[in-house]
Amino acid sequence: MFIGLGTGAIIGIVVAVIVFLLILWFVATYNKLIGKRNTCEEAFSTMDVYLKKRFDLIPNLVSTVKGYAKHESETLEKVIAARNSGVTKTTEERIEEENQITGALRQIFALSENYPDLKANQNFLDLQGQLKSIEADIANARKYYNGAVKDFNNSCEKVPSNIVAGMFHFERKPMFEVTEEAERENVKVEF
Repeated sequence: MFIGLGTGAIIGIVVAVIVFLLILWFVATYNKLIGKRNTCEEAFSTMDVYLKKRFDLIPNLVSTVKGYAKHESETLEKVIAARNSGVTKTTEERIEEENQITGALRQIFALSENYPDLKANQNFLDLQGQLKSIEADIANARKYYNGAVKDFNNSCEKVPSNIVAGMFHFERKPMFEVTEEAERENVKVEF
């Protein structure tokens, strides 16, 4: 195949093929990282839709509870404060904010245990059912997001793709995880 070519020409061809293969690998790795980053962003956006549904449900839930638990205003104010904690910019801040809202909602449901009339209120039961459905959707979206983040982070850290990730500043993304020990415990909620 290389008959009649000099040693220099053969070396030149081999080097050109190696350079071409390295460029192909580089482009493929870069595109893979872009795809995985976009999957992470899409997963967070999906979860964000469910978080927004929960966010919109909170005022209705608080209004219903207020009618029965007028003297429990401190707990209800904490829930509203968690909901209205402001617009956050980073994923880490959003994750922390959502963990606070989850804790505040637990307080409302714990509060409802003291009010049998509230537990029998159809509006409260409907809101509770909607919230339960939304929480299941959020849990599934968190699993999907965390799976996408794990895949992306692995690609950013494993050799050899970490070379391309480092060159183009692909940074690790945070997992959506429980930050408070109290949230890790089983909660008994009866309505």
